[in-house]
Amino acid sequence: MGFYVEKERVMPVVYEDVRLDCGYKIDILIERKLVLELKSVEALNNVHLAQTLTYLKLGNYRLGLLMNFNTFRLKDGLKPVVNQL
Repeated sequence: MGFYVEKERVMPVVYEDVRLDCGYKIDILIERKLVLELKSVEALNNVHLAQTLTYLKLGNYRLGLLMNFNTFRLKDGLKPVVNQL
């Protein structure tokens, strides 16, 4: 459909001029703007939300979508996440 999509995008962590390239991996990044964090768990919890927020903050992205595929209806497993920058 013409979207620029990256999967398993590595997010380096920089702390006091030390760069760690093996820090985090975003599941899917769309158009360098939307972070998709994919899960298949019994229920989403605060750890999953914190992980998505960390990706948004490290990459300076504004929008994220936390998706849990272990639900009867997909819409029940969607949680939008916004980085207030």
